[in-house]
Amino acid sequence: MSVPGGTMTPMPIPPSPSVLVGRDDDLAALRRAYERMLVQGARAVVVGGEAGIGKSRLVAEFVQRLPSEALVLRGQCVDLDRDAPPYAPITAPLRELARVVGPEELAALAGASVEGLRILLPELPGSGEPAAAAPPVLEAVTVALEAASRVRPIVLVVEDLHWVDPATLGVLRFLVRVATAGRILVVLTFRSDQLRRGDPLRAWLPELERSDRVQRRELARLDRRGVEAMVASLRGAAVAPRDLALVVERTEGVPFFVEEFARAEAATVPECYPESLRDVLLARYEGLSEPTQKILRTLSAGGTCVEHDLITVVHGDADSVETAAREAIAGGVLVVDGSSYSFRHALVRDAIHDELLPGERVRAHTCYAEALESRGPSAASEISYHWMAAHDAERAFASSLDAMAHARASFAHALAARMGERALELWEQVPPEARGRDRAELLGSTAHHFRDAGESERAVALVDEALAIEGLGSPCRATLLRDKASYLANLGQVGSVALLREALALLEGGEPSALRARILGELAARLMLEADLVEAVAVADAAAAEAEAVGSQGRRSVAANIRGMALVELGRIDEGLEQLELAGALAGEDDSARLRYWLNLSDALSLLGRFREAVAAGEQGAEHARRHGVARTLGAMLMANTADALASTGEWRRAEELLDRALELDAPLGFAAHLQRRKIWTVLWRGDRAQAASLLARWRQPLSRQLRTERLSLVGLAKVAGAIALENGDVAGAWAEVRDAIGPEHRPLPSADLFLLVVVARIVAAARREGVVLLDAQGERIDAEARLREILATAARWPTGAALIAVIEAELGGASGTGDDPRAWAVAARANEADTAEVHLLPYSRLRLAEALAAVGRRDEAEREAQEARAVAERAGLGLLVDAVDRFERRLGRDAGAGSGGASGSGALGTEPLTDRERQVLALVAQGLGNRAIAEELFISVKTASVHVSNILRKLGAATRTEAAYLARRSGG
Repeated sequence: MSVPGGTMTPMPIPPSPSVLVGRDDDLAALRRAYERMLVQGARAVVVGGEAGIGKSRLVAEFVQRLPSEALVLRGQCVDLDRDAPPYAPITAPLRELARVVGPEELAALAGASVEGLRILLPELPGSGEPAAAAPPVLEAVTVALEAASRVRPIVLVVEDLHWVDPATLGVLRFLVRVATAGRILVVLTFRSDQLRRGDPLRAWLPELERSDRVQRRELARLDRRGVEAMVASLRGAAVAPRDLALVVERTEGVPFFVEEFARAEAATVPECYPESLRDVLLARYEGLSEPTQKILRTLSAGGTCVEHDLITVVHGDADSVETAAREAIAGGVLVVDGSSYSFRHALVRDAIHDELLPGERVRAHTCYAEALESRGPSAASEISYHWMAAHDAERAFASSLDAMAHARASFAHALAARMGERALELWEQVPPEARGRDRAELLGSTAHHFRDAGESERAVALVDEALAIEGLGSPCRATLLRDKASYLANLGQVGSVALLREALALLEGGEPSALRARILGELAARLMLEADLVEAVAVADAAAAEAEAVGSQGRRSVAANIRGMALVELGRIDEGLEQLELAGALAGEDDSARLRYWLNLSDALSLLGRFREAVAAGEQGAEHARRHGVARTLGAMLMANTADALASTGEWRRAEELLDRALELDAPLGFAAHLQRRKIWTVLWRGDRAQAASLLARWRQPLSRQLRTERLSLVGLAKVAGAIALENGDVAGAWAEVRDAIGPEHRPLPSADLFLLVVVARIVAAARREGVVLLDAQGERIDAEARLREILATAARWPTGAALIAVIEAELGGASGTGDDPRAWAVAARANEADTAEVHLLPYSRLRLAEALAAVGRRDEAEREAQEARAVAERAGLGLLVDAVDRFERRLGRDAGAGSGGASGSGALGTEPLTDRERQVLALVAQGLGNRAIAEELFISVKTASVHVSNILRKLGAATRTEAAYLARRSGG
């Protein structure tokens, strides 16, 4: 072919593997990640880049250079338009692990989680319990890999993650987050140019980048020098400048294209050189015989990688398949991958698949579907894919329902939802006698799967469609209303209570039923969460009676649980705890009921100040979870639920470790919000204001989702956000954060209200000190203290309220109501010495007592109280209070934790250096404070402040305070 400056010169290229050019840094990064994994525990590297950039080639080179001790397990995602069988990319590595260590040993490595592993590998020995009782697959995989990695370090490679099914992605997310102890390196590759809007991988990548155990490598195209080196290596000779220019222009530095272009050039006379990249991709294919091309087209309909046995059945002639495979392998189109044939690159498969004629395509997919049907339910989603591609609606419908059932049994919720949705799309194309169920039932089950897959918005839309169907029976409509109530609650939208009441009305007057017992229990739970405690107790009673009538111990347990928590909040403590114990006795082996029991029992004990008992309850639940193979999931959540109790006893560091572990999980929305609020609160009191504010900003949206449906969410967020704003000096902003939580729609929830009122009292006092006017939601001036005291009256009898109320009274004490009465703070300090008080309130009260003492000139006493506050704060890891004591001591005229200050040793602003105290005064002058305000801030008299200002002006040679402030800023003082 003609090219600018002449023609390319053909030169033979040996059929050797492609060379690796320009990837030295990436190889080194992978090697470093492996070495760190050996010492520091599990890590992950995510390799991204466009198609043909060399991701697989890089990983292959890395694997080839690994030491022999490493056990490499490989998985491959397949392009079946999101219809890939669940867990397939993780099942293949596990099957290889079973081959290496033996099935019995792998089952032993999984321990109590083995039933979860048998969902993927049914051939493993196990108890044979139903899948519904099995631990989560993600936990089983993690436990097995971690245990195996103690013998040999594991490198788990999963390629083409842009095609990953949601179930596999869930396992990989869990593994990367949780498997910190294992010697496991996870290497993932994906096409960054293939991510679509809404793709779950797209949402996961930013999350990965926040982890210090995950490294992302984005492969770049080769520059001109890299292209030259690659072509020269392939040719075994230097590249002429005109040839190089053409390769660079046509391939744009994509390594796979460079190699294919160079090889095509070597085999082509110049005037016939391929014009497009598609021609390049098909060049090897077109050089093969027609029978081989035909088999390759059939192979392409099966995906990038197809088992030998499957293509043999599909084609029907084993000899022809093997002959074609040998030719295609020799021609560089296929490679052998275990017992399968893989196209050398997915781009080659795509190009060949485009060569299929319409009739040929239908026949190929029909053959695949028929061949896969003999493999049982594990291939159901593939079968559905092929019947869809073959345009056989009736068979696609039936196989979609089969796939939905199999996915449900495998906990692959997203695939189950997709298969249900496909069946709904095919509904009108299928004869009524072939449907096997009514449309409302299919809509309801599909909605349920969408909810479990985290897509409650789609679930609501489907259940609304079902509710619009005429002629539904009362039980069916009641079930759909109950489902919609659940989905709305997941979304944090109002309306659940009304829907549940409507559902109950449909069942009124009928025989006792499990459905009615369930709806009553869920209504009681919603009422409790909305702080409608009296009605919650009454409805829970009805739920218990209905559950007993139908013989459901699990539903009785749930009803007793709800009743117990509501009674505790109502102050009927003994009755409430008795109900919680009954809930535990009734739970039996019902995992959901037992989880609710352990969570609520530890919650109740913690709220009552019985912190050690709360931790013990959480530990009992975690041990139960460990025995049942769910220590990493339910067990972690149970222990994280004790974080409040641990922090209250001073174990802030352990509390934060448990929170961090649980935050790695995909906890239910309400519980996740609780963990996030507790994490922010812990970080704040640890002393990291910036991180606390950052976490609040990052989590604000999920934390706000349930503000209208759960009272605890509203109060909890107000407490955390108000405290952060106050610590950052934003009194008006702090008030804005708490105002709605104490507004006219307030419903008493004493255990939470008291902690919020402590923050509100601090805001009210700060507003008085700084002259900030507090306004209600309509912009009218509000008596915030009066409103506070109205709510306080409803919580005054709470068992642990004395310590909190003492702090509230002290915050609002003193002649001006600004918290400057030493006697009130002395009372608060004594009250918070009780074992039932949260540990941070004692040093906080002592510090505030020290400030009040200093303000009335009792400096020696103030210093002692400050030292006591420091000692307790340091022991508990309360950095926020340690910093506050430091600031107080500096204002008092002492170096933090040392003796009194003298002249500053750091360069003076004028000819005579300023003392430490004078520098403090100068900083306040620069803020525009007058002598009286300076005196109040530094606990000195107005006269002393005036003397300090005069000395500063003299030493700086300044005529005015403004000039002194200017000189200070100019010099950095």
